[in-house]
Amino acid sequence: MASSWVSKAARQAAIVSRLSSPTSSAQAATLVQRRGLAGAADHHGPPRVNFWQDPMSPSKWKEEHFVIVSLSGWGLLFFGGYKLFSGGKKDKEEKLVEASH
Repeated sequence: MASSWVSKAARQAAIVSRLSSPTSSAQAATLVQRRGLAGAADHHGPPRVNFWQDPMSPSKWKEEHFVIVSLSGWGLLFFGGYKLFSGGKKDKEEKLVEASH
């Protein structure tokens, strides 16, 4: 008996929710969220600029420019450290000595 009462209540709730919701397609279309190109076109906060337009403010740079500049900087740091600690330009002196003999 209790299960039939619960099912009647559920049906009644469904009917009431259908009647209270908008029935025309124009009203239903206004409830549908249109996101478009929300991934990259969502602007929250200050506008982003190219890194060469404001080189002293990395917080204002576009994300892809920040990544490129950061990776380039780390690459230069590691390569410079490698050249500094591996001896640098000693290879050219040895080649000149070998060529003169």
